[in-house]
Formats: sequence, structure tokens, C-alpha cells
Amino acid sequence: MPVDPEYLRQHYAALSDDALLEIARADLVPAAQKLYDDEVDRRELRPRRTTRKTDAPPSVVHTPPEPPAEKPKAVGDPHVDGDKPDWLEDAADIHARADRPGTPPTDDIADARQALEAAGIPCYLRMEDFPEKTAVNPARRIWTVLVPGHLGQHAMSVLERDIFNEDFVGGWKAQLETLTDDELRKMTPQATFCGLFDRVERVTRAYDEELAHRGLKP
Repeated sequence: MPVDPEYLRQHYAALSDDALLEIARADLVPAAQKLYDDEVDRRELRPRRTTRKTDAPPSVVHTPPEPPAEKPKAVGDPHVDGDKPDWLEDAADIHARADRPGTPPTDDIADARQALEAAGIPCYLRMEDFPEKTAVNPARRIWTVLVPGHLGQHAMSVLERDIFNEDFVGGWKAQLETLTDDELRKMTPQATFCGLFDRVERVTRAYDEELAHRGLKP
């Protein structure tokens, strides 16, 4: 499958510094290596040196690196979860990310919990190992953010508003900058995102109809 340069460029740009440096550069195709190097250089990072086990002589014994010092657990830390909540059985999975063993959850997992708690939505973080391990996808784990089932849609909208919309709008702005004046005039939000505007109208109408059906006031 050919490399999609724009997709890879955006993917590398969205990663945290640690996640970017976790990528094994030697496993990338030349085109992907160049995009990876550009992002590392842009952030002025120093790539980590990695040695494949197949490249090492049999007599060489590799000493695993010492684990990083454990940081104090603060309120909102994704590692801090008490007893399982009563609503967990009927919970909705609203966000998930994969990590390698021994690494903390990705930044957006922590951001997701913070955004949900700020919106007054209870959440629970679950960590599970991947059921299958392959050469391409070595032993890894997946972090999942769960909320009460009836708050699932609301929670996903909160994450879109507080986290993901910023990146989406950034891509939208970049696209607008490439348009001619005539193209820009035609590329109105109402026309480009007509489905989104229609959805807002429909869900608002459905909500108002349910209120009316129950004899309730807004």
C-alpha cells in the first residue's frame, strides 16, 4: 500500500513527544522515515537509539533500562481509579488508545478524563492487554474511557468540543488557505458541513417533540 504523506504528516504531528520517539524508525519505509525525521527535527528532539535482538551477538546480554521514577499520583491522574462504579456494567466506551507496556496512557486519555470531570460526567479508566500479539503489533495494552451508558452521547460531544475539534478546525483552516477567492466564497460552513447542520436541526426538533409529548417545558 503506498504511503499517504499528508496522513502520516498529520499523524506524527498529533503524537506526543514520547509516543513519537517510541516509533521504530528502522521499521518505516523511506518515505515515512523522511516525514518522521522532519517531525523530530521540527520539535528538536533526539531520536532514541534502538538495537534489534537479531542484530546482537548471542553472547551479548542486554540489561533492561531502569523504570522511570514514579510520579506522585494527583487528582485526575488516569492511573487513579478506586472501586468499580455501580454503572460499569452498562457503561459506554467513548474513547480508547493503545500503548506499549510500561508506558503511561497517552496524553489524550488524561485530557479526556479531565474534560469529562470538568463537565460533571463520571468516568472510569480501564486497561486491558490486546488479545493477540504479532510482530507488527507486539505486546501492547489498550486504555478505554468509560462513562454511564445514558451519558455516552453527551460525553463524546464533550470530548469533541474540548479536545478533538481544535485539530479538526486546524485542518479546515489549512484547507481554506489553499483555495482561490472564488473557491473560498463557495466553501461556506453551511454548504461544506450541511450534514452536520442538518443533524443539529434534527436532534433539536426531536428533543422539543419529546418535551411536548410529555407536557414538559424547556
